[in-house]
Amino acid sequence: MLIGEFHHSLDEKGRLIIPSKFREDIGDKFVVTRGLDGCLFVYAMTEWNRIIAKLKTLPFTKKDARTFNRFFMSGATVCEFDKQGRINLPSSLISYANLQKECTIIGVNDRLEIWATDRFDSLIEDNLEAISDISENLFEGFDIDA
Repeated sequence: MLIGEFHHSLDEKGRLIIPSKFREDIGDKFVVTRGLDGCLFVYAMTEWNRIIAKLKTLPFTKKDARTFNRFFMSGATVCEFDKQGRINLPSSLISYANLQKECTIIGVNDRLEIWATDRFDSLIEDNLEAISDISENLFEGFDIDA
């Protein structure tokens, strides 16, 4: 399970350090792609393969399936770490996520998310008051205390 929040800077060549805690969990080769809400998703190869298997079951005759596959797959790139634990992000992904200098890298269960720090901070701030209602709606009927 990937958890935690870390802050690192994107250098002028599009390289970003991934914390060692996360590097161990996602392995030597992994996939970075466009995520939802304006961030990048990073998947270990095993998790990526699970997602691809699910996407293959979507009917290509459905417009939403085609649109999502194009969005998700066209931005995907297989990456590896350099000797300093950095990844080199393609300019198209940097542009999509509006990454400047300061980045926030978070663990979200089965994936990492890479955010422009100002965008992530705004997301948290904008949802802070609603989080109680959100959790109540999501966990209604679940006994999470058990």
